[in-house]
Amino acid sequence: MTVLYEDNHIIIVNKTSSEIVQGDKTGDKPLSDIVKEYLKEKYSKPGNVFCGVTHRLDRPTSGIVIFAKTSKALSRLNDMFKNKEINKTYWAIVKNTPEQIKGTLRHYLVRNEKQNKSYAYDMEKTNSKLAVLHYKLIANSLKYNLLEINLETGRHHQIRCQLSKIGCPIKGDLKYGAERSNPDGGISLHARKVSFIHPVSKVLIEVTAPTPNDNLWKVLMDAM
Repeated sequence: MTVLYEDNHIIIVNKTSSEIVQGDKTGDKPLSDIVKEYLKEKYSKPGNVFCGVTHRLDRPTSGIVIFAKTSKALSRLNDMFKNKEINKTYWAIVKNTPEQIKGTLRHYLVRNEKQNKSYAYDMEKTNSKLAVLHYKLIANSLKYNLLEINLETGRHHQIRCQLSKIGCPIKGDLKYGAERSNPDGGISLHARKVSFIHPVSKVLIEVTAPTPNDNLWKVLMDAM
């Protein structure tokens, strides 16, 4: 965990692809607990430390996660996420080149809880939810392409599922059609940037998360 931004009300960290944001059935220590320990130690706080989870990132995904340090910030950030007032930009490495170098994807996603997987359809289905994202190709190497993605909706596994649907599964994402896993078990999807008006101070906050320390990320960054 690397802290990217911190003030009295919020803390923004760069998650690795192995960390979980909140506790789950694996019993692994979640990022929320790691942040609590960091705050407790840094400020020598006695007793329980407040750390509110405002949103989640899939475990194999790396990048920006925003936590609230106060209940006031948590309730306001929750409303901001609900009202789409927080702009998030993702980067994804895919093997295949999309037919168009930039575009908008609109699909209807159906979530299968048992498989923990979503399926994308061109037409509306029973229990489906509309998923919309915008993408553009920003770099490529001999074998891989780097896409920049902005979400209009926030559906389960949305980026992973929609890119797979157009024949561009994310590198390492076996669940959605990648040929092989990444060495670290993660996928090459990174929550790269976030920008929003601070829920308390009302100033503009803009944060960028460094990409994973990996040769392919370096190659693609150099190709930009």
